[in-house]
Amino acid sequence: MVRAMSEERLTGRQGRSGFDDDAVDASFRPLHADEPPPPEAVPPIVLSSISEIAAPAPRGWIARLRYDVASRWLTASPNLRGSVYMLSSLLVYAVMVGAMKHVGTAIPLIEILMIRQIIMSLVIVAIAGSALPLLMRTTRPGLQVTRGLITLVSMLCGFSAVIHIPLAQATAIGFSQVFFVTIAAVLVLKEKVDSRRWTATIIGFAGVMIMLDPSANGLNIYALASVAGALFGAGVTVSVRMLAATERTETILLYQGVVLMAVLAVPCWWFWIQPSPEQWFWLVVLSLFGTAGQWLLTRAYQVGEAAALAPLDFTRLILSCFTGFVFFAEIPALTTGIGAAIVIGATLYTIRKNARPVIAPSPGP
Repeated sequence: MVRAMSEERLTGRQGRSGFDDDAVDASFRPLHADEPPPPEAVPPIVLSSISEIAAPAPRGWIARLRYDVASRWLTASPNLRGSVYMLSSLLVYAVMVGAMKHVGTAIPLIEILMIRQIIMSLVIVAIAGSALPLLMRTTRPGLQVTRGLITLVSMLCGFSAVIHIPLAQATAIGFSQVFFVTIAAVLVLKEKVDSRRWTATIIGFAGVMIMLDPSANGLNIYALASVAGALFGAGVTVSVRMLAATERTETILLYQGVVLMAVLAVPCWWFWIQPSPEQWFWLVVLSLFGTAGQWLLTRAYQVGEAAALAPLDFTRLILSCFTGFVFFAEIPALTTGIGAAIVIGATLYTIRKNARPVIAPSPGP
């Protein structure tokens, strides 16, 4: 699910009114009715011979469907495309989280993360092939290492909560990351957050607090670990956005792998437990799905604005409730259902706002 590497470097999308890596030529300007054609204009019969202009319509419903999807993708706003990447990553992560909760009670978390990172790195290296030296080039090695360390802390905290407390509770607490990301997007990334996005974020966070219901039962250490994971997860989001101007998605993931494997090598060797064949299967599954999810999530924050995409993370609640109920017999509380309704409303509003195309400023006289 990781797409082939490209030779072009990624560039920052912040502040651009047009398209990013799927850009099309927008230099054509139609003539006005009272404007004479330029001397160098050619007869229409010559224009019709150009394949790009006179290309026949695609034949067959599959070809037409692909053409229609590609056209819509090219004309979509960056935030809408980022939303698609984001939601796709959440679907993939739901499988990974379920598999991790399944094997996490028998296999140490550091061992799971080590195996997951090794498989992720092998997949990227295999696809990169001869382009690997190019992908390892970075202009910001310090930030790459810092991001890797922040990612490791976020994973240790967040996945510990996933393994030891109900999925719905761990997911709900993790939604506090939205609040942290929105603040960081304003303070660090200097992104502009309008009043409507602030309102959607605050309403969504209020729904999370309803689901938590802190007055009923106290928060245990794993619940606090989930909050810490959300805080460091916001740092991961901000660091990806900062790297987006100069680094490729694959480069970011490769450096993450180097940092995580270097730090986890000794602890993993010390606490190693030999997995059974069934456990190896789930370890490979969660590693492959984690690789795809990591790429999609990184790509989402490279394409769209961090503050615009953060509220979409609420969708994880629905997936976590479904996974916990079907596979782990976890029944969400009534407060979870009430909070979920509020969260869904905020999420749908965010998607609708992200779908609005960016209006480019009109050219001067």
